[in-house]
Amino acid sequence: MVKIVKKRTKRFIRFQSDRFDRVKPNWRKPRGIDNRVRRRFAGSRPMPTIGYGSDKRTKYLLPCGKYKFRVENVRDLDMLLMSNHKYAAEIAHTVSSLKRKAIIERAKELAVRVINASAKMRTEERA
Repeated sequence: MVKIVKKRTKRFIRFQSDRFDRVKPNWRKPRGIDNRVRRRFAGSRPMPTIGYGSDKRTKYLLPCGKYKFRVENVRDLDMLLMSNHKYAAEIAHTVSSLKRKAIIERAKELAVRVINASAKMRTEERA
């Protein structure tokens, strides 16, 4: 197992988004002819490049060492029957709490890990 290393966890902030409220912090590539971020001057903010990408072997891996698999119903869990060591189930946010209970019960039978098992459950039901 290769150790998961994130080269950068901070988000890239848009140039001059700290100066103007009308400029949102969501990253947009600067395209101006004189822009110092685009020209990569020293002291200016970094631009996202391919070098910040994750290692191919650990890309999309969760800290538990498994990949996410989105589940919307009980039948989706059956796909993880043979791959429960490689994938962890994540219940979609649109699933109701009643169906969540059934999914979590079936996941216990199949020994499938559910990432967000306690989501949308009341405190009495979590225990």
